[in-house]
Amino acid sequence: MNEILQFLTDNHIFYLATIDGSTPKVRPFGFVMAYKGKLCFCTNNFKDVYRQLKVNPEFEISSTSETMEWIRLKGEATFITNLDSKQAVLDAEPSLKKIYSIDDPTFEVFCADKVEATFYNMKGETRTVKL
Repeated sequence: MNEILQFLTDNHIFYLATIDGSTPKVRPFGFVMAYKGKLCFCTNNFKDVYRQLKVNPEFEISSTSETMEWIRLKGEATFITNLDSKQAVLDAEPSLKKIYSIDDPTFEVFCADKVEATFYNMKGETRTVKL
């Protein structure tokens, strides 16, 4: 997990894809943390991404490094929103306090379950990690 977390942290902006009905939807994300042994992310419950993950929890993430290595991560979202998970997010990324507070009812935290991450490079080499 540490290698995946490091790649996503080092390449701060990554793209998270969901399905809306039969249409793929992709948007940038920039926050990831390790929490209780899982990769976790946050959003708010008035965004389409939240609604889409509640209907179909499968998602995919992709990010590229400056050295043209990239990752494709697929997983299943499990929402774990509670005071402890919210506080962990705010501790891990204090700048999010400008957007959320621990008692904000729109603030949601989700973890990735059934994770499979594949690392790629320009030489055509791949390596897959399952969590």
